[in-house]
Amino acid sequence: MPVGRFGRTGRKARRGTYLLPSLITVGNLFCGYACVMYAMRGDLTTAAPFIGVAVVLDMLDGRIARLTGTTSAFGVEFDSLADVVSFGLAPAVLASAWGPSELGRWGWAAGFLYVAAAAIRLARFNIQTGTQTDKTYFIGMPSPAAAGVPAATIFFYPYPLMGKAEAMAAIAVVVIPAILMVSTIRFRSFKTINFGWEQSYIKLFVFAALLVFIATEPSWALIIIAYSYLASAFVGMALTRFRGRRPAQSPEA
Repeated sequence: MPVGRFGRTGRKARRGTYLLPSLITVGNLFCGYACVMYAMRGDLTTAAPFIGVAVVLDMLDGRIARLTGTTSAFGVEFDSLADVVSFGLAPAVLASAWGPSELGRWGWAAGFLYVAAAAIRLARFNIQTGTQTDKTYFIGMPSPAAAGVPAATIFFYPYPLMGKAEAMAAIAVVVIPAILMVSTIRFRSFKTINFGWEQSYIKLFVFAALLVFIATEPSWALIIIAYSYLASAFVGMALTRFRGRRPAQSPEA
């Protein structure tokens, strides 16, 4: 029987609400751990999707915390620590099992470079969260998006790379996102994009079509999404420079 807003039942409900974002973060952490375990077994087809699930959970925990008013310093730190595993260590181990191990010390050095870049990116994000006024862009590639590049690539082509020439491709898949994470290149934030809950339902329909594409052709859909987001920053930079060089139009007489 309900005790009331300030009774025992109310306190339990409130406590459960506070735990919900952290439970989702635990799921994110588990996905990173599972990816590492399957990658070490050589089961790349099973390992790679865990990073995609971790990306979804990482998007949910923060949004739910903000919607329910349960944000906390503990949640922020816990989320970052989970992200180091899911979007730092897990992609590096996954990529190493895919190809760079053929290169010996250079291979695991590239993996460590990625882990270090992810940790630096997350630490920089934490200290910039309260000072950055423009929420439209991220400074540097977000770690979930960076992790999506090797994960989507390996999910698309889960066959181990043989030989040093092919292993170099795996090096590029981890080194390029690592550099982008610690760069100052701006990447668009989807937090400020309206996905269709307004008078026009076109964006909602496009989002539904995207889900259908992912469900029917997941390998193609995920690799297109991962590399399109990576390229979007450079397309945006090119468009900005092009607009800046356009000659000013003379006023009409």
